[in-house]
Amino acid sequence: MITAIAFDGDDTLWHNEPLFWASTQRFQELLAPYSDPAALAERLTATEIANLGLFGYGIKGFVLSMIETAIQVSGGQVPNGVIQEFLDRGKHMLAHPVHLLDGVAEAVAAVRARGVTVMLITKGDLFDQESKLARSGLAELFDVVEIVSEKDAGTYKRVLARQGIAPEQTVMVGNSVRSDVLPMLESGGWAVHLPYASTWVHEHADAPTGHARYRRIGGMAELAGVLDAIA
Repeated sequence: MITAIAFDGDDTLWHNEPLFWASTQRFQELLAPYSDPAALAERLTATEIANLGLFGYGIKGFVLSMIETAIQVSGGQVPNGVIQEFLDRGKHMLAHPVHLLDGVAEAVAAVRARGVTVMLITKGDLFDQESKLARSGLAELFDVVEIVSEKDAGTYKRVLARQGIAPEQTVMVGNSVRSDVLPMLESGGWAVHLPYASTWVHEHADAPTGHARYRRIGGMAELAGVLDAIA
């Protein structure tokens, strides 16, 4: 019996990645005098990934990585005005309105009506994620909210154990194969993959096609049917 259904936040419930696309594009424009735009994007991504152990996931770490990369590629000559624009863009991203994906509010409400434990398990900066959840209008639909620094099988097991829920009784819904699908399957649970238009390169992984506890949907409107089939 399925007793808990968990959702990821960024790019599963609300749009997030487009903010990073826009800032990365501006980053390339501002630093074009120092390097090829494509090379700049790759350099920024490499810096972000290298900094994850210190800064974690989220906008603040992204802004710090932009500043670090700008200093490196410019040989320390990047103008103060460019650094200030990075900081301003970060503040803008943190305060940006939360836009839900199509059908999300209805789908989460329908899940709640099933009488199961409804969870939000998302990773990133605590303040940012709490703020986005509050502004999303979805907060009251969740029984449990867990904001974690990383998603792996051990994380899912610990989160579920705190609630007295077995992994095999849990369905995780998310856009990232690396973070939402594979570790949930490894923990013994079910995973429903809802792909987003584009995924950060660090989250790329091969989908476990053919796995007995893996499902893929094209939109939130399909979730109810998949949950019925799993149940």
